[in-house]
Formats: sequence, structure tokens, C-alpha cells
Amino acid sequence: MNPLKWIITYGCKLGMHCVLKIDSTEMKKIRREGPLILFINHSGQIEAPVVYTELAPRPKVTAIGKIELFKGILGFIMRVWEIIPVTRGESDLEALRKCVAKLKDGWILGIAPEGTRNKNGELRQAQGGIALLALHSGAPIQPMAQWGAMDILANLKRFRRARMSIRVGPAFRLDPKGQKLTREIRQQMADEMMYQLALLMPEELRGAYSDLGKLTTAWLTFEEV
Repeated sequence: MNPLKWIITYGCKLGMHCVLKIDSTEMKKIRREGPLILFINHSGQIEAPVVYTELAPRPKVTAIGKIELFKGILGFIMRVWEIIPVTRGESDLEALRKCVAKLKDGWILGIAPEGTRNKNGELRQAQGGIALLALHSGAPIQPMAQWGAMDILANLKRFRRARMSIRVGPAFRLDPKGQKLTREIRQQMADEMMYQLALLMPEELRGAYSDLGKLTTAWLTFEEV
């Protein structure tokens, strides 16, 4: 880690711990090196820097970020962290290419399959693009659930730190079983992945994936990766 990246990463980490009590003990389940697609629920803007800084000092960590964030000081930090910009609402093939290249080079890539943040902490249905990324890269996938950071402002008003919980599930790979990768199958794969995320979360936050009776693993292969 170069000096500038070190200063920004650990400066941000100190700041995060000043406003949050972060229970990150389960992050030890994440390998120190990639390739790995680490997918997480998206309930706000703060979980991304928390996860990135808690993964330090892993040398090869990146994520996907909407291109609108690449402005000013935030954009500067994201470029230092080598975050990959993506244009939402369209097929960004250049971003996909960059993600696949990073994964093939052994990086850990963070991604929020919901595509946009949910405003009440409850899971939204995932987009099928994450399945395309996983299959093109051949990388294993691992779910990480987080909650509690949405209470940060309410707690700061009472001069308290919000408690942020992080839970990490087992890694797996996608197996297309020789099937043509249709839009429907990509969505089925993404939904199966999200149910693995839902299993890690409190029942009241499972949202679109609350009905665990619909949980299937037809496209998932759990193995030591």
C-alpha cells in the first residue's frame, strides 16, 4: 500500500470507528487475497468505506461505484482506492471488462447486487448482472450482510455511536449446468445468491427475500474456495 493510500485508508477507518461501533469479527472468514466477488446489501453510503477499510491491509481490494460519485474529494478517494466507475441503468460493458480483469488478476471485488440503496434497510430484488460477472470471471462469490449504520445520524444527535453488525456467509460458485444464460436464468441465479445474504440478516430486514420457503440452491455450488 503506497503512503497516500495508507493515509486515506486508515484515516477513513479511524473516522468510521469514531461514529460507529463496528462488529467486524466475521470478516476473518474472508480470504486475504482474491479472486473473490464479495456482495453486500446496500442500505446507505457509509457501508462501502467501512467494508473497504475493515479489509485493510489486504493489498488488492476494489469495488464498483456509480459514476456520479466520482467528483470532488470523494471522487479523489475513490480513484486512490481504484474503485471501478459504472453507469447505472444501462449495460456498461467497459465496467464489466474492468471488473473481470481485476478478478482474473486476483483482486477482491465488492458489489451491491440491488443496484441502488434501499432506504429502509430491507433487501430489494437483485439485478441479474452479478451472475454475468461471476460467470465471466469464474471467481467465487461470498455474501456479506450489514445493518445498523442507517442509525448513525439519530445516534450522533444523542452523542452516541451507532452499532453496525457485519455477518459473512460461506463462499460458493455459480454453475450454469450447461444451460444457455438467458435473462431469466441470470435472475434466478441472482435471487439464489440474495437468499444466502438474507439468511445472514435479521428477519425484519430480509425484504424481497423474506420467504425462505422459496430459497433454492440449484445454481450454487458450495465448496472450499
